[in-house]
Amino acid sequence: MNSKKLVEKYKLMDEIAFFRTIRRMALEILEHSENSSDIILAGIRTRGVYLAQYLKREIEKEISTKVIIGEVDISFYRDDLSLLGESPVVKGTKLDVDIDKKIVFLVDDVLYTGRTVRAAIDVLLDFGRPKAIKLVVLIDRGWRELPIYADIVGKKITTTHDEIVKVKVKDIDNEDAVYIAQKL
Repeated sequence: MNSKKLVEKYKLMDEIAFFRTIRRMALEILEHSENSSDIILAGIRTRGVYLAQYLKREIEKEISTKVIIGEVDISFYRDDLSLLGESPVVKGTKLDVDIDKKIVFLVDDVLYTGRTVRAAIDVLLDFGRPKAIKLVVLIDRGWRELPIYADIVGKKITTTHDEIVKVKVKDIDNEDAVYIAQKL
């Protein structure tokens, strides 16, 4: 596999901008919800899970009920699995609630080609038939290969193919921020 070095070019969001964006997105989720007591957030592993947890905290500041949260693992649903050259690390999907006839907010860090989202939708449909699936992404960087769009976007940016959007979360990366990196 061809490995290229990544060099961070600049910080797109510092911690203050990061959480201001999360708060705005949480309020948008409430606006898109028919019944705020039935909100289901399903984070795509790995960083989508952490973003879903951040959104959950912000939403629960606004409503008096608990927000249901789940984790979606797309390891065996990827259409590029044979191209990865490595065995996927499977952690499993955790959806401890019936999603039939519910609105599921699918949360991811970066929307790029749309292939990750397509795989995550396949996972959700194996767990039931939701009324709707709404896509929530922190960053939409363009370059879609599939007809997929986000319902709630933290920030839409323009990138080149050589640039990488790196979302960092404190539990993994010791900071909450977004960087633009360059492949060298």
